[in-house]
Amino acid sequence: MEAMRENWTDDRLDYLNQRVDERFDQVDQRFDRVDQRFEQVDQRFEQVDQRFDQVEGRLSRVESEVHAMRSEMNSRFDSLQRIMIQFSGLLVAALIGFIATQI
Repeated sequence: MEAMRENWTDDRLDYLNQRVDERFDQVDQRFDRVDQRFEQVDQRFEQVDQRFDQVEGRLSRVESEVHAMRSEMNSRFDSLQRIMIQFSGLLVAALIGFIATQI
């Protein structure tokens, strides 16, 4: 009876071992699919990186254009301020001259 029980146990262990191997093969296949998906995700991230590089290039060009526009606006405002100061000085001189002629 012990021989039968050992034989039965060995057969059961062999069957269990075979089932475990089959299940791990399935797990390996699933991991292979997961690896393929990660490769697809990596490819998508590479595309996103390229797009960000393009956007960054565009932004740097826009930034340089904005800087040039600011410089131009600053120079225009400076000239406007200079003209306003000159006009104010001329107006004060004219007012002083008018007052002087009235006295």
